[in-house]
Amino acid sequence: MSGTQTEPRPRLADVARQAGVSPATASRVLTGSARVRPETRQDVEDAIAQLGYVRNRAARSTASRRVGSIAFVVCEDNARVFSEPFFPLILRSVSRELASCDIQLVLLTVHSPRDYQTASRYLRSGHVDGALLASMHGGRPFDLHSLGIPVVLAGRPFGDDDGDEFSYVDADNVGGARMAVQYLLKNGRSTVATVAGPPDMAPGVDRLRGYRTAMADAGLTDPGLIVFGDFGRVSAEHGVYRLLDRRPKIDAVFVASDLMAAGALRALRRTGRRVPEDVAVIGFEDSPLAQHTDPKLTTVRQPVEAMGSRLATELLGQIARAGQAPTHVILETELVVRESA
Repeated sequence: MSGTQTEPRPRLADVARQAGVSPATASRVLTGSARVRPETRQDVEDAIAQLGYVRNRAARSTASRRVGSIAFVVCEDNARVFSEPFFPLILRSVSRELASCDIQLVLLTVHSPRDYQTASRYLRSGHVDGALLASMHGGRPFDLHSLGIPVVLAGRPFGDDDGDEFSYVDADNVGGARMAVQYLLKNGRSTVATVAGPPDMAPGVDRLRGYRTAMADAGLTDPGLIVFGDFGRVSAEHGVYRLLDRRPKIDAVFVASDLMAAGALRALRRTGRRVPEDVAVIGFEDSPLAQHTDPKLTTVRQPVEAMGSRLATELLGQIARAGQAPTHVILETELVVRESA
């Protein structure tokens, strides 16, 4: 018994190839962006007609229809997503905002290459009307332009390639870190080290930049005072051991997350350093954990709940008004002084 096989539907990448343009340009034509030359727009429209390309249901403007569901994509493994305070807090805020609009939130966690392939297929399939993406690392496997749906990022994109292409909502990581280090220096600490975040993530890079700026302004530059962690507790604990081997007389540590700060406190305690008498410690985030460490953690508060709410509203705006220019939102941070510094 013979059967017939249907040809696979043409994708946005096929349209771009046929027109001789990038997927980003083809996507801009589809969303009605004004930032496309008329002749390029004509090439893309001709390719669409030749290939019979039909945009996914979810990618069409929803100004006149109801939004049904939105995906929240976290680029970490499940263990990290459900153990680090940041993710439950921002998920709760996003979910609350969408629930008030009767919109379903779909959580996707992606870590392995297969995860990324599966998530990409899902997002392109028309199941969701838009996507929020969080915790993206450098060299990501996602081709955001080819997803065919509005996208808003939780945090600025790593590097500069997509800095103007996509909307994002972020905290002032540079300013918050600088404020923390300036506080330590003004309070008499002279050898201020840092456990920085991952160098392939924008928050890690930006918080390190804030640290370096404050130290340089004070005439203090010592690469030996910098170690890197992965935003996890154990990485920071080992990082502090390395710092103490190099610079045993450090008297303060700025740590790029509260969870890592908890690891730093453990390392200092195990090596006989008193906090804050011998070494002051400041974290970043002001998660619930900060009030349960011993001593309670001085930290930079990032407005996680406000970030989640703004992410949801920005994405709904992108869905409702196809082709609008991307927005870049930076929310203020503040220093919360407790017992550790």
